[in-house]
Amino acid sequence: MDKELLRSVIIATGMIIMLIMVTWGYLSNKKLQAEWAEEDELAFNNKTQAPLEDIEDKLDDEYPTETIDPHYYDKDDAVFEPEKHDIEPVPRFSMPAVIQFSLMAKAKEGFNGVDLANAFAIVGLEYGSLRIYERIDSKRLVDFGVASMLGTGIFPHESIDDFYCPGLIFFMQPGQLNHARQVFEDFIETIEIVAIELDGTILDHNRQPLTDDTIHLFHQSL
Repeated sequence: MDKELLRSVIIATGMIIMLIMVTWGYLSNKKLQAEWAEEDELAFNNKTQAPLEDIEDKLDDEYPTETIDPHYYDKDDAVFEPEKHDIEPVPRFSMPAVIQFSLMAKAKEGFNGVDLANAFAIVGLEYGSLRIYERIDSKRLVDFGVASMLGTGIFPHESIDDFYCPGLIFFMQPGQLNHARQVFEDFIETIEIVAIELDGTILDHNRQPLTDDTIHLFHQSL
């Protein structure tokens, strides 16, 4: 056979073999891709087309549900459905023009005049021209006063041994004072000391036992 012809046959055979290999590789890859796609679709369908009952069972296993009493409250679980009530707004506190606290005697006969004079002297109250006791500041102005809870509210200047009253009224006008908060603090301290000296019960502006909350409310409002 001619060398040139043999060479041509060899080249042609090689090209045929290469074409066959490329074609086979292409077809093989296409088939493999088709198989992969089929497997993916099957897997996807198995997941998405799972019976609803199986999904619900699985959810029930992972997240069990319980019947909850609407009136049940457990502090640890924080499950609470309160009953509906009309919530009344808290009334806003209005500072009165005159603050009046009372001191009531525990003894049936009330406070005696001599005991009163001694207690007032301890806290530095002065007997004034209006015949009541007063707190006088450095400028000789009245910060607050104390009246008797008897008749016109005055205290006798003489014969105090025979004088008795059921209680005392401590009063101040915050709007007339330059340092109302400081005066109020002295006001409360004076009442507390007199209450100890005379063995009395302190009442607030509503004739209820005076509490720290009420004192704080007045103090913050000044």
